[in-house]
Amino acid sequence: MRVVVVGATGHIGSYLVPRLVRAGHDVTAVSRGTREPYHPDPAWSRVERVVADRDAEGAAFGARVAALAPDAVVDLVSFDLTSTRVLVEALRPTGAFLAHCGTIWVHGPAAASPLREDDPREPFGEYGTRKAQIEEFLLAERELRCTVLHPGHISGPGWPVITPLGNLDPGVWRALSSGGELLVPGLGLETLHHVHADDVAQGFELALARPDAAAGQSFHVVSDRALTVRGFARAAAAWWGREANLRSVSWEQFRAAAGEHADASWEHLSRSHSASTDKARTLLGYSPGYTSLEAARSAVEAMGLLPAPGA
Repeated sequence: MRVVVVGATGHIGSYLVPRLVRAGHDVTAVSRGTREPYHPDPAWSRVERVVADRDAEGAAFGARVAALAPDAVVDLVSFDLTSTRVLVEALRPTGAFLAHCGTIWVHGPAAASPLREDDPREPFGEYGTRKAQIEEFLLAERELRCTVLHPGHISGPGWPVITPLGNLDPGVWRALSSGGELLVPGLGLETLHHVHADDVAQGFELALARPDAAAGQSFHVVSDRALTVRGFARAAAAWWGREANLRSVSWEQFRAAAGEHADASWEHLSRSHSASTDKARTLLGYSPGYTSLEAARSAVEAMGLLPAPGA
């Protein structure tokens, strides 16, 4: 197929584009042109590169993508309904297949575990709410075949990984690596569901290979199992040969200590997501290659905080 990837040089696209080339697709990579892919790969020499600024071009952006005559479009960087609608309206006459990148945050707080794609939704916050609106619009679309893939907390080299406390505070890794005390809000039994960016790319590759099975459906693309805060912290401390020194505190105490990172922790831990991959496995053949812990470790290694295996 002729595949157009929008947001092609980002974290997911850096893995997806080479996958699609190796699968035999004719790939056009659309990006703002502000950076190269996260990882070098010989496959990029066989990719057509198009520079386009989606936000600046507005309604004209959809027409530009449609003019590339795609059989399929992978949209990795739409974060509001208006932007998605522009693309859909432009693609309707082409008969292309549209695969959109969503998020497991469309679910809001988990009411059951593991989450299934058809569970009742109670999204909150701007990001999760907007992505839920986009999903509802795409799955109701009748003229254009669409699918939505919902990643968990995307991890892997080149991306700042969500820590066991549900934030991006590098002090968390310092405490775990040194045996320092780590304050944990509540009991630390909330769950975080990571996924390696290459496994997200795998999901999109499979959806393009099986458009009839994927069309009109949404899928979770996450690792096999989520991790609890305490389980993640203990396993991560072991990377440095340490035992996690954890102390439970109230959320009020945690906020006072965590400062600017407290809101991110609340955003992640209050949702406490653990998502099922059964649907993606059954309909698409999805099989994640990384556990949550492996995905997180690869990111920490790339951050220079942990020696790579054998180093």
